[in-house]
Amino acid sequence: MRRKAWKMSVYSIVSAAVMAGSPILASASLTAGVSGVMTKEASTGPVAGVSLVCSNYMLTSEASVKVNGAPMVAEGNENVDAAEPTVEETNPYADIAIAQVNSYVNIRSEASEEGEILGKLYDNSAATVEGEENGWYKITSGTVSGYVKCEYVVVGDEELARKVSRRVATVNTTTLFVRKEPSTESPRLGMVANMDDLTVVDESTEGWLKVTIEEGEGYVSADYVTLSTEFVQAESKAEEEARLAREEAERKAAAAAAAAASRKSSSSSSESSSSSAAVTTYNPPTGGTGQDVANFASQFVGNPYVYGGSSLTNGADCSGFVMAVYAQFGVSLPHSSGAQRSCGYGVSLSEIQPGDIVCYSGHVGIYVGNNTIVHASTPSAGIKYTSPVDYKTVLAVRRIF
Repeated sequence: MRRKAWKMSVYSIVSAAVMAGSPILASASLTAGVSGVMTKEASTGPVAGVSLVCSNYMLTSEASVKVNGAPMVAEGNENVDAAEPTVEETNPYADIAIAQVNSYVNIRSEASEEGEILGKLYDNSAATVEGEENGWYKITSGTVSGYVKCEYVVVGDEELARKVSRRVATVNTTTLFVRKEPSTESPRLGMVANMDDLTVVDESTEGWLKVTIEEGEGYVSADYVTLSTEFVQAESKAEEEARLAREEAERKAAAAAAAAASRKSSSSSSESSSSSAAVTTYNPPTGGTGQDVANFASQFVGNPYVYGGSSLTNGADCSGFVMAVYAQFGVSLPHSSGAQRSCGYGVSLSEIQPGDIVCYSGHVGIYVGNNTIVHASTPSAGIKYTSPVDYKTVLAVRRIF
């Protein structure tokens, strides 16, 4: 049976540009619906989150229209104004195929189940359709070109395509103010850093984009961001093998670093146990599991939020807090919420465990269990607990250990 519920996944970026003031979006053309039942062509096994770079989409202006005919004057009536041309809006996703399966559908070298498996098109991921042959679509997604059965993808469904994609504004300046209203005179709602990627919720105001950040929804100048549209897309056999090997290496490296950090912290703690106690004392990191990370991070609830900071005691911003916590376990992470979204390996929200990094639009936190995260929230709230985890849309869950 084909899965109905929405499934959180890690998205991959489709490059976009701006043409004549309108966003450019990925596009393709076909019409098909989901029918029939699952066969051996579609896998039902669990798949961890996948983060791939999307670069093979045809691009079409989102504002493109068709104009049929030319202005005409009604015959025999000189006083009738020229008729308006017929304008037909086009679906910018007309040629985008979206996989609708339990896990993934195989991409084969020919339109037959006897064809070699070239890669996997994951559930809710996108492809460009190039043709149809005997109940199979010829598609291109990422680096993979091949055939998938028509019954496992939906094509030309604009609502579905918008649902499984994300419109993104990536900050391309050192610090960008988010305003309460689309004006430089408007009060600041918050600040975001270079390379943070923000979910765009509205593009209707010229020169401004409405985005979501931890403080709420506000506006950023379009001059200081790069727009794109994210889809998950196919993974070739070679890419899957490389990803699995990389994730395994990262898990081993993280575990080794955590063990070394734990030994060092225990030694330092013993040496300094006779010194006078500070006003506030914190237990050093111990062990090397996600639960150990969650326990350690929870000690700093109540400490201040400082934009650009990375001090667990004197103040940190969201990514600085996550970075500083993991640094105590010997793991080096970037000081950017957008970059942390690519660290470790992805898991689904249903598989979340303590210690996992939870990624939102322009924000990150650490899962501590019981449907709760600990995070450097805002200047007014500081480091705090928040629940439920999906109090805002979760973009990704990344596991280090």
